[in-house]
Amino acid sequence: IFVKTSSSSSSAVKEPTLPSRQSLSFSDSPDSVHSPPYSAPSHHLQGLDIMAAEEENNPLPTPMESSSPILDDQSLISAANTIPFQPVLPIIPPGIPPPIVPPVVLPMVPAMAPIPTVPAPSILRPLAPLPARPPVIRPPVPQNGEVVTSDSDSDDESGPSRSAPGSTLEYEISEESRQIRERHEKAMQELMMKRRASALAVPTNDASVRARLRRLGEPITLFGEREMERRDRLRMIMAKLDAEGQLEKLMKAHEEEEAAASAATEDTEEEMLQYPFYTEGSKALLDARIDIAKYSIVRAASRLQRARRRREDPDEDVDAEMDWVLNQARTLALDCSEIGDDRPLSGCSFSQDGKLLATCALSGVAKLWSMPQVKKVATLKGHTERLTDVTFSPTDNILATASADRTAKLWNTDGTLLKTFKGHLDRLARINFHPSGKYLGTTSFDKTWRLWDVDTGVELLLQEGHSRSVYGLAFNQDGSLAASCGLDSLARVWDLRTGRSILALEGHVKPVLALSFSGNGYYLASGGEDNTCRIWDLRKKKSLYTIPAHSNLISQVKFEPQEGYFLVTASYDTTAKIWSARDFKPVKTLSGHEAKVTSLDVSGDGNCIATVSHDRTIKLWSSSGTEEENRHEMELD
Repeated sequence: IFVKTSSSSSSAVKEPTLPSRQSLSFSDSPDSVHSPPYSAPSHHLQGLDIMAAEEENNPLPTPMESSSPILDDQSLISAANTIPFQPVLPIIPPGIPPPIVPPVVLPMVPAMAPIPTVPAPSILRPLAPLPARPPVIRPPVPQNGEVVTSDSDSDDESGPSRSAPGSTLEYEISEESRQIRERHEKAMQELMMKRRASALAVPTNDASVRARLRRLGEPITLFGEREMERRDRLRMIMAKLDAEGQLEKLMKAHEEEEAAASAATEDTEEEMLQYPFYTEGSKALLDARIDIAKYSIVRAASRLQRARRRREDPDEDVDAEMDWVLNQARTLALDCSEIGDDRPLSGCSFSQDGKLLATCALSGVAKLWSMPQVKKVATLKGHTERLTDVTFSPTDNILATASADRTAKLWNTDGTLLKTFKGHLDRLARINFHPSGKYLGTTSFDKTWRLWDVDTGVELLLQEGHSRSVYGLAFNQDGSLAASCGLDSLARVWDLRTGRSILALEGHVKPVLALSFSGNGYYLASGGEDNTCRIWDLRKKKSLYTIPAHSNLISQVKFEPQEGYFLVTASYDTTAKIWSARDFKPVKTLSGHEAKVTSLDVSGDGNCIATVSHDRTIKLWSSSGTEEENRHEMELD
């Protein structure tokens, strides 16, 4: 835009004054249209360096002095098109000839197309004001050590349903929120009811529970209700009465119950039975314990005296004697094999003098065999079920058999039945004589073992203590101790003089099936279904050795009867093995059976071992005659 100035105001050419950015800015009101500022074409500004402004006609006010309204872009463009462009003549100072200026032909500026107007935005509806936030009510601050308690589980006492005091705002609660609140209140009531119920004292006896329900006017039992369910129902009823404030009814029922109980106690005080923690024994058992004590004291004294003599006498060489016995055991060989029965054999036992061998079978028949020819002497028939074990008396030529018909029988060597021992509630497992020969011990699957008087046939002792069936039983040579084992993987040692369980030997991981005391008085061997044989030291009360003896369960273990120099084990892996008592290393393996070896026995002198098996055979293992003669010579020396 060229501005014409007065010639009289100034002789110099002034630069045109353009509107500032501030004067061309637009209002921030919502009705104004925001558009970029107008920019003139480049050919309009070519003569700005030589133009002169004349201010006499229309002086342009400065931005600070202008009070006229600011034109918008459309007004500026229309004004620019209507103003004629006139050339400004240069001012020539005096004395200088005026230059010849050719006439300037201005190009024709085409009219600019109007800028389309932007429609004003629609007026937005103002948002509704937010409701006033209710003030948060804080609990009073405790002072001077006061403790402020609250029944609420939350620290924030303000909620959506709370409003400021004096406020008239009310909010509607939806149906879902109301149901949730009702469920919550119901759950809280049930929780409080359970808390009250857990704090109440409810009788544990079912009869007392029924009596209290009757006094409260409730049914004493419901269809299909058990004892614990009935007790829980009584507890909830009492808690409900407590919550409803009906304590008088509850206390009255409680007083009536106590009065009835005290009256019943007074009436039946004389008739009530006293149950001690032990079982009172009979007079016969007391006499038997005294007799066992006297017998064991003499035997123990003799054993200790012999041990001292062997330790102090320089002529006694225990190691040399043990080596000789072990060498004899290494020479054991199969001497005889005989068919023992039509059914598998289950037990065997040597007589005290070694001249007879007794066997029993699953057919229910026991047989006597002469030694060493293994000729059948007698047949013992009388049991109605299979036989499980047989044993000879250590003092007399009598033997006892155990059967699955829950009885044990005492026999003479000529096949005569002497006595029958009845009392067990389940089938018998093993049987054994006391070293005195006066008492007989039996084990059974009724979880007990029993002691019988051989002379009278009376049951002296019924001993419990195992949680499962009792299988094995053994007496030590002194006669003072008995050891029992069972399917609970436990072995127990009992003092027959007092009746107490003095040791519980834990170590086997499967049922224990066999036990044997050593002649030295303090070693005990046990074998079981875990294929191992454990050696227990009764002095240290722990296991000394664990022998991985066989590849199948161990059915029987026996120490050498004289001094316990070696141990023999029988197993279901069809073998029997001999182990040294010095370090319990293997000495000899007796292989020959074709099926499970169920039992074995060692003769009194240790020179012969008998084994029986499910292959129905009796096998006799013995050493050579020359070595027997050498042993007799050694005993004489």
